[in-house]
Amino acid sequence: RFGRPGVECYCQHESGAAVISLQFLINEGALVSALADDSVHLWNLRQKRPAILHSLKFNRERITFVHLPFQSKWLYIGTEKGNIHIVNVESFTLSGYVIMWNKLPVTFSFQLIIGYESGIVVLWDLKSKKADYRYTYDEAIHSVAWHHEGKQFICSHSDGTLTIWNIKGQGKPFQTITPHGKQPKDGKKPEPCKPILKVEYKTTRLGDPFMILSGGLSYDTVGRRPCLTVMHGKSTAVLEMDYPIVDFLTLCETPYPNDFQEPYAVVVLLEKDLVVIDLAQNGYPIFENPYPLTIHESPVTCCEYYADCPVDLIPALYSVGSRQKRQGYSKKEWPISGGNWGLGTQSYPEIIITGHADGTVKFWDASAIMLQVLYKLKTAKVFEKSRNNKEEKQNTEIVDEDPFAIQIMAWCPESRMLCVAGVSANLIIYRFSKQEITTEVLLEVRLQYEVNDMESPPEGGGGGDRDLPTPGAASPSPQTTGPPTHPSTSSNSSDGVRDNVPCLKVRSTPLKQSPGYQVDLVVQLVWVSGEPPQQITSLALNSSYGLIVFGNSNGLAVVDYLQKTVLLNLGTVELYGSNDPYQRQPRSPRKTRQPSGGNGKDCYQVTDLPPNRCKSPTSGELSFSMLELALHWYPHQLQHLLTLPTTHYHRDNSFSRSRSSSVTSIDKEAREAITSFHFCETFARKGDSTITPCLYVGTSLGTVLAVALNLPPAGEQRLLQPVIVLPSGTLGRLKGSILRMAFLDNTGTFLPPAFELWYEPNAVGADSEERDKARKRRPVSVSPSTSQELQESQYAVVCSEKQAKVIALPSQNCIFKHSITETSFILRADVVQMNIGNCVACFCANGHIMTLSLPGLRPLLDVNYLPLTDMRIARTFCFTNLGQAMYLTSPTEIQRITYSQETCENLQEMLGELFTPVETPEAPNRGFFKGLFGGGATSLDREELFGEMQAGKASRGLAQHIPGPQGLEGMKGAASGVVADLARARIALDERGQKLGELDERTAAMLASADSFGKHAHDVRKRDITL
Repeated sequence: RFGRPGVECYCQHESGAAVISLQFLINEGALVSALADDSVHLWNLRQKRPAILHSLKFNRERITFVHLPFQSKWLYIGTEKGNIHIVNVESFTLSGYVIMWNKLPVTFSFQLIIGYESGIVVLWDLKSKKADYRYTYDEAIHSVAWHHEGKQFICSHSDGTLTIWNIKGQGKPFQTITPHGKQPKDGKKPEPCKPILKVEYKTTRLGDPFMILSGGLSYDTVGRRPCLTVMHGKSTAVLEMDYPIVDFLTLCETPYPNDFQEPYAVVVLLEKDLVVIDLAQNGYPIFENPYPLTIHESPVTCCEYYADCPVDLIPALYSVGSRQKRQGYSKKEWPISGGNWGLGTQSYPEIIITGHADGTVKFWDASAIMLQVLYKLKTAKVFEKSRNNKEEKQNTEIVDEDPFAIQIMAWCPESRMLCVAGVSANLIIYRFSKQEITTEVLLEVRLQYEVNDMESPPEGGGGGDRDLPTPGAASPSPQTTGPPTHPSTSSNSSDGVRDNVPCLKVRSTPLKQSPGYQVDLVVQLVWVSGEPPQQITSLALNSSYGLIVFGNSNGLAVVDYLQKTVLLNLGTVELYGSNDPYQRQPRSPRKTRQPSGGNGKDCYQVTDLPPNRCKSPTSGELSFSMLELALHWYPHQLQHLLTLPTTHYHRDNSFSRSRSSSVTSIDKEAREAITSFHFCETFARKGDSTITPCLYVGTSLGTVLAVALNLPPAGEQRLLQPVIVLPSGTLGRLKGSILRMAFLDNTGTFLPPAFELWYEPNAVGADSEERDKARKRRPVSVSPSTSQELQESQYAVVCSEKQAKVIALPSQNCIFKHSITETSFILRADVVQMNIGNCVACFCANGHIMTLSLPGLRPLLDVNYLPLTDMRIARTFCFTNLGQAMYLTSPTEIQRITYSQETCENLQEMLGELFTPVETPEAPNRGFFKGLFGGGATSLDREELFGEMQAGKASRGLAQHIPGPQGLEGMKGAASGVVADLARARIALDERGQKLGELDERTAAMLASADSFGKHAHDVRKRDITL
């Protein structure tokens, strides 16, 4: 249910059956829903959490249509057998009044005109219980609509025609229209078209009526999108929709069906969207949709959740996002305005980022109950569109569909730096700017690295407490080739095998970048000797250091995005150096290439970059750089192999995960994949006395490795001097793959990674001076305590698929250890900050959500929340600070949950009010003579017709009445909280005032009738005296 922007509600029937019809009790705070399982439900909307008051389950007949007239307490239910049953909405019981027929009823109006699928229309007299007129047409009927005067009605048919009938006609339609049919010149019947599924007939006081219909297109319009047709006078407008039309509803100025409707908008429900069309403006523009339905434009492939963001972040994203609005929207406000916002919104900003299959990244404001889209980024614009060359696509692309799908995202809210990893083994780094620029590719670096075949560990699990083999020989040397001076266009090696070619081709033409996120660097892994690059499995970004790091099943690479250089490109085994505990020896099955350096030592050759590498040849234009990186490892068949968890993207929004906890067949590969990263300022080695910038690496075998970072001073020297990256050994080992790492100070306070504050990258003049000052600032580092030499200064928190450890630094002693699960495994783990401290939050594959205290790792919460039945949930589940979490429960729905007591207590106040009573418009004037003689003064569906006294009781076996959990008292809404109390008091006052007003109107009408009767009696008496 949607109301004004910011008001929405989600409800679900327990049966899970499809909803076939919805009918509001207008201005009464209730809703009737009919389901495909032949049940009808009455919902109470006067409380913040709607609930079912009554249910009625039909046993003998299938429900096909439901209709509830305005201000009526009698609900009309049409069935598959052609019968029409009457239900009292107040008691939700069947009336004994039944209209019997033997065909399928389609629709009926206030005066009860009944259309049957066979082409017959019946005008039913409720009082005499008989059919006054019958109208017959050759084609099947799909819908019927009244003219407001009740003298005409219109039918839509299966051959694409509309027929207009006079009530007192001669059995033939007054007019036949084929909106989309070709009219033959010889006067013959037009060619048949597709069925018109629904038509609405709305009148205006000063102009021609509107006929609005769905369907009816010609059969020769193959491939045309679904359309809604608006016929007004002599004009016919065909409005194409992006998705098939489910239903539509015309919004009118009056709710009374016997008055001029004055339509002003049409609400169109599509299979994946909701569209509202403005009928009052030329061209019928659509209203800008404020609801978060655009999340379904493309399947969501990954998502991230950030709470307690910088306060200026949402306004900045909204500012650039508002400029992306498409032209042609209606200038009027959104016409749906029901409900009120909740008062207890969160005091801190929350942002959700979703990555989609088409390469789109969307930023959402999640600070309130409802999502609001802030900004949309299209990453596919960086690449050239693939040609229709199937052979070339098969040779380069590693996925059959959606080559631009987003797989992983890393975002720094403080600096607004964004890095996304795609399914085609590519990375794009973005900077946030409020100015528009034009960029083009200038730099291309290709670096190849190969590691000879290695042996795998003899056991799985990577447990840190078991005996390890003796360290083996030194790791092999990397072989590196320097980058070409120009971008390579060669796709095949001398033997015809794809080599040194990326999966996607970056645009070679200048790219105009609007304000918002702008491309700074593109990184692509390339094909090597006919083998495609492995997909990226982990990613991290640090704006203070100017570095990104990514890894896959082969190894990792560290890239300096400020200097556009590769700092480190290693296979996973290289990180161990000579201390590899698994004795993996090089066993090459093929001839190795000669290293670039003739001395046989490790060498990394990177072309020197010119000082103006970031400048475009065109004056005043900036450029982004493209880096193509080959990261590949060739393993040999081994004696002991472990099946490691791997993640693969699928079109159906799910992923496959293979795993084994024991030794498996020798026919499978064994690779130590990189699973997580963490930048921090800590102790790089055991026993260090000072903290330095570091990168910690987690692997699929449960190992945590440290990499020391030696950074030049901030400012110009950072752009000129090299960054030194040096592996520094192992911190520890856990069971299962490493999922998350974090650091605490000696008081248990969370130590966030260093970050750089945002500055305008494209600033000029005085703004550029501010930018330079901002770039020279370095975050304040937390220094270790020097009060005692042996005092531990920091704690490293490491969580794997099986257990969690807290390791003291710099001694690297494990002080706390907790086995989280033995029979299952953890899918997602995060170190989150709460109002009262920090904790480790875990989501387990068996459906449990658990939290552990820090640094003691004491269990705080263990709830069996959701058994894992859909891999989509496992792939998208994520925790954030202050007790919030979210996941994708279906391809089209995001589910947000909380495990914070404070949020749970305030949740009721955060919910909005769905029912806000409004003043009912004045009923249309019935005319002097009708009022004088009483014609049309009462409703046709009055108590004496359908009540038990006149109509009797309904058959007991026809339908079963099921009372709701709240009963009749729930109709007034029992929502807790001050806001609900005020709302109930306001509703009671409004209802009392409305009843008093109605009483005054009835009293005045009675006085007027008495005066009129007295005058007429006086006139009659005078006539009698005269005679």
